Amino acid sequence: MLAKLKLQNNGVPIYIQLREQIAAAVGRGDLKPGERLPTMREVAVELRIDLNTVHRAYGELARAGLINMVQGRGSFVAEAPPARRSAAADAAALGASVAAQAQAMGVRLEDLCAALAALARQRREP
Repeated sequence: MLAKLKLQNNGVPIYIQLREQIAAAVGRGDLKPGERLPTMREVAVELRIDLNTVHRAYGELARAGLINMVQGRGSFVAEAPPARRSAAADAAALGASVAAQAQAMGVRLEDLCAALAALARQRREP
C-alpha cells in the first residue's frame, strides 16, 4: 500500500491528500476490512513527511469510522457497519460532501458521477 501513496505539490494539504488516498483505497476495496495499515512511522519515513501529519490523517480516518487505531497493535481498516434505516439520508449527505470536495478540487460533477458509476460496475463484476 505504501508504494501507491503519492503526494503532490498542488496546494492541497498533505494530511488531506493522505487521508483521501487511504479512504479511496478502502472505498475501492483495495484495503479490506480488518487489514492492517502501515504504521504512522512507516508512512512518515516512506513519504518523507512529518509524523504529526500522518497522525492527523489517521486520526481523521478514525473519526470518520474508516479505520480503528489500537494502541500498541496498529491501525486497521474498520469492519463495514451494519446497514441503517436512514441509508438514503446518509447517501444524500455523503453525496453533498463529496460534491463540495469535487468542486473545490475543480472536478466536474459529471466526471465524478462517471467515476462512481465505473466503480459500481467494477464492484459488480466477479
